[in-house]
Amino acid sequence: MNKRRIIVGISGASGFQYGMKVLALLHEQDIEVHLVISKGAEITRALETQYERQDVIELADEFHNVTHLGAAISSGSFKTLGMIVAPCSMNSLASIAHGLAGNLLTRAADVVLKERRRLVLMVRETPLNLTHLKNMQSVTEMGGIIFPPVPALYQKPQSVDEIVHHSVARALDLFDLDVGNLKRWGENKPGKKENSDKFKE
Repeated sequence: MNKRRIIVGISGASGFQYGMKVLALLHEQDIEVHLVISKGAEITRALETQYERQDVIELADEFHNVTHLGAAISSGSFKTLGMIVAPCSMNSLASIAHGLAGNLLTRAADVVLKERRRLVLMVRETPLNLTHLKNMQSVTEMGGIIFPPVPALYQKPQSVDEIVHHSVARALDLFDLDVGNLKRWGENKPGKKENSDKFKE
């Protein structure tokens, strides 16, 4: 693989902004981005955001229609770093957990798992029922990573965008992609000494 590639899936859970932040951060990197958006995600985009469809597509190097099962990302011979699904709906999670490749998003995820590449699912649902938990367990046992976008409140975020930014940057860390000027715990500015005593009881 001469150029690093990654697959970005956006499915129909609430939180289309997570997918947009993934695309925005990767757009600044020397990495080829292949995007696939589910039909449910198209509805969520229109309901939750002001983004036009073309605004989203333009952030990717290649856009693949979710119905195109013959796309490059449906083949294991098309080498990638892996795939992130942000957000990941419970429907997409269930399909991936049971190997149901009825659309390109779930097919690409299935390929990533069979090729033993990195699959990160930013699942969005609460509360979780037993089926959700079992599906998460199944994906984990197959080598995937379940990454709910839980806010890092220790960062003292000042906006929703900061919360989304941190979660996405941490998820991309799992591909060994250091993006978005991520603030890391325990890493201080030069010359500043950490006062660990303030956390002692």
